[in-house]
Amino acid sequence: MNVRERNNVHVDGGGASTVVFAHGFGCDQTMWRYLAPGFGKRYRTVLFDLVGSGNSDLSAYDYDKYGTLHGYATDLLELIDEVTTGPVIYIGHSVSAMIGMLAAIRAPHRFTANVMVGPSPCFINDGDYIGGFTRSDIDGLLETLESNYLGWSSTMAPVIMGSPDQPELGVELTNSFCRTDPNIAKHFAKVTFLADHRADLAQVTTPTLILQSSDDLLAPLSVGEFMHHEISGSTLSIVDNVGHCPHLSAPCASIDATEAFLREHGL
Repeated sequence: MNVRERNNVHVDGGGASTVVFAHGFGCDQTMWRYLAPGFGKRYRTVLFDLVGSGNSDLSAYDYDKYGTLHGYATDLLELIDEVTTGPVIYIGHSVSAMIGMLAAIRAPHRFTANVMVGPSPCFINDGDYIGGFTRSDIDGLLETLESNYLGWSSTMAPVIMGSPDQPELGVELTNSFCRTDPNIAKHFAKVTFLADHRADLAQVTTPTLILQSSDDLLAPLSVGEFMHHEISGSTLSIVDNVGHCPHLSAPCASIDATEAFLREHGL
């Protein structure tokens, strides 16, 4: 299968190094419109849609393959091999931050840096670990999503986006959720919200930035602090922002934190 068509890949910029942007659940590559152009002045940029999202090839969605995040990590490595010749700087939002981490663990030579925007290795509280939700919370969320996906999208998208002073972003995320195939979205939601990759954090060797909002329903500060502790040598940067999408609602602060991290690592 043609990787570029499968993932609706767009390459821009002409720098020597490549930055790959990966969107979160219910979104597509347009969510990077505030970050990608600026990076395109210095780097070659790659935007794509996860299979099942945006303008990807929906016929390529395999429920078995994408039954774990490892299926998406495989796609990411294939994409990197297809469109680049050297290691990449990877910027992933939410679940795609974890997808990038899994890919980098599998093939560390393909990554020079991993920027995680609003990541969470596990959404469910477990003992001393505070992921933000109880198992019953997540079960209820998935049950509502299963029975009324459009209603769930209209209710949850503005809450996930946050940014009360920019309500148009909540509307945009709602519309993005509603454009996603409901059956694929339901399946991907289960994979996303029931995943537990805490044990993988200790395997990370790629220089990592954990970029987190100061107030995020899906990824509270406790999650970022946990990841920072578990990923050796990582950097934790807190952006003053309400919501799960600082790259949309606080793009300048997100760019500044990312640029500072890349400069620190000579990138």
